[in-house]
Amino acid sequence: MTGSAGGTKGLLFAKALTFTNSYDMLEPMKIVICDDNIEDLIKTEKLLQKYIKADGEHEFEIEKFSDPSKLYEKIEKKELADIYVLDMIMSEKTGVDIGSLLGRAGGKAVIIYVTSSDDFALEAYRVHAARYLLKPVREEEFFEALDHALSCAETKKGPVYLVKTKDGFLSLPYSRIEYIENASRILDVHMADGTDIKSIFIRKSFDAEIEELLHDRCFLQVHKSFAINLNYVKKLTQNSVIMESGKSVPVSKARSAVVKREYLLFVSEQYR
Repeated sequence: MTGSAGGTKGLLFAKALTFTNSYDMLEPMKIVICDDNIEDLIKTEKLLQKYIKADGEHEFEIEKFSDPSKLYEKIEKKELADIYVLDMIMSEKTGVDIGSLLGRAGGKAVIIYVTSSDDFALEAYRVHAARYLLKPVREEEFFEALDHALSCAETKKGPVYLVKTKDGFLSLPYSRIEYIENASRILDVHMADGTDIKSIFIRKSFDAEIEELLHDRCFLQVHKSFAINLNYVKKLTQNSVIMESGKSVPVSKARSAVVKREYLLFVSEQYR
């Protein structure tokens, strides 16, 4: 709903806040709130914080926006969250505009619309919104919507790769892994956010350790000590693969032809 508060209309809130309730997950559940009415934005954030305090299973990262065009730009850059709580009627970009963009960006985000009118329920359905809540939002409705959204988001995150570290097992979503390296019988898992996860000493061979991972179409072994996620390949050269992070991963001579063929096939499949 378009509005203002003390001349702060259009003000961008983009401060990330992390609430840790457990240490079982490597990746926090990222939630974005966007409403250009400052008072409503604050109300929604308070409800979300209350929900987080009651939750005992997840780690959360929250980002809030009162300028929908700023959020739109961030999504265009593929900087995505897991759950979006959006007002429907906003200036510049509407909730449907943002929902449609999210669909084109991969369709994995879960959307909850919070709005003052039920006139846009059909549009919400078309962008596959998980819930459509009318203001003023009741706490029990909001909590139920978040329960549902979390369940959907966890399902959409897909399979996870278990790595045994000195601190115990970590579940790493396939979608967040950029590449894996075998360094002196220690797995070094390079994540898309720049995090490096190191395993304890592995007793099995590297091939055995990544066997299950390679069943996924997105992963390819390019060297006896390296496996990559094809989604994060920026450039393929004759002897290496340049990843989105800028890191160069070697390609063995014996695998060079196979790597080139599989990469080109993977890219072509993305445009079918």
